[in-house]
Amino acid sequence: MGENRLSSVSRADSLEKMGEFWDQHDFTDFDDATASDVEFTVRCGIPLEPDLLSRLELQAARRGVSAETLVNLWLQEKLAEAV
Repeated sequence: MGENRLSSVSRADSLEKMGEFWDQHDFTDFDDATASDVEFTVRCGIPLEPDLLSRLELQAARRGVSAETLVNLWLQEKLAEAV
């Protein structure tokens, strides 16, 4: 941490002291109106065979969407069928 910088919650002035603080506390003890909600996207990487990826990219281009969008659409369709 920079010189004269304190953690906003633990008031620790080093990473070691900050770690000690969080070893003894839980975030829910500080989860109040001042703690804002955040949104984030979870991404995963699934290896594909090169030929399969090429065919997927070709189909996506024909439909005017990204390969990621096409995969998500197809997976949603397949999972809906499986119910």
